[in-house]
Amino acid sequence: MKPETLQTLPGHAAMFSCNVLWGLMSPVAKDALTYFHDNDISPILLPTLRIFGATICFWILSLFSPSEKVSREDFRRLVGAGFLSVACNQNLFVCGISFTSPIDASVMTTLLPVATMILAAIVLREPITHLKAFGVALGMTGAILLILSGGQGLSLDLDHAIGDLMCMSAQFSFAFYLVRYKDLMSRYSPVTLMKWMFLSSSVIILPFSSWSFVGVDFTSMPTSVLLETGYVVFVATFLTFLFVPIGQRLLRPTVVSSYNYVQPVVASVAALLLGLSVFTPLKALAVAFVFSGVLMVTRSKSRRQLLEEQKK
Repeated sequence: MKPETLQTLPGHAAMFSCNVLWGLMSPVAKDALTYFHDNDISPILLPTLRIFGATICFWILSLFSPSEKVSREDFRRLVGAGFLSVACNQNLFVCGISFTSPIDASVMTTLLPVATMILAAIVLREPITHLKAFGVALGMTGAILLILSGGQGLSLDLDHAIGDLMCMSAQFSFAFYLVRYKDLMSRYSPVTLMKWMFLSSSVIILPFSSWSFVGVDFTSMPTSVLLETGYVVFVATFLTFLFVPIGQRLLRPTVVSSYNYVQPVVASVAALLLGLSVFTPLKALAVAFVFSGVLMVTRSKSRRQLLEEQKK
């Protein structure tokens, strides 16, 4: 194994783990949101709990971590990073799921690598090589095949269209975050980054979401809904956002985003294990497409590598 591969291995492991946990979040969040809908609870409550809960966790963890001083300029940028990756991304995606289906939401996640590839080319001047473009297209094809092979088509009514648009906007918001703020990841620890990003996001959304707590009786919620909410807050947010900076630090934005294709695979495997789906040759082909696409994007050459080749 090449030294460069060994250096980036933690980044690949981090992003793979994140997307496994996010892949399980869509059906889990949808079930909790169905309970909210049936009991006249605003869907905004779930992303609000997600952001506030993770903020508390990051600040508690920071008490046991080395203290780092953030410069004034970097602090302003952390507020922007938090706005895109937390306030916008998480509110739009979770609220979008309340309008649409987990299947539609999974399709929207396949747009992240495409958006990231385009933004990276514009902002970072990362080349769109033939291998990278083909890998992104192959991964998207596999993800969509996998989703549609579940026996349920995409929905076309107005509510689902609104939800799909929100989930799509969430992907573009996160793509801009991956490209615009990559340099911050190398200057501070994940705990320092996330405690400030989540705190600033909590302050931003507080005036718009604090009302969602009014009249909610958490003691009357079924244990299953409380566990699902806990998964969204502590596992799919707190843990994953500790891993994301590791991937951002070691990998290119397009490689980080290409792991989004793992999410539909995880959702399909979960459905198989629960007896909600069956394994078919089409699913096997789709999975092969997904992981081949991720591998191609990973193996595609960066701008630095292409410049080094030109000098030789």
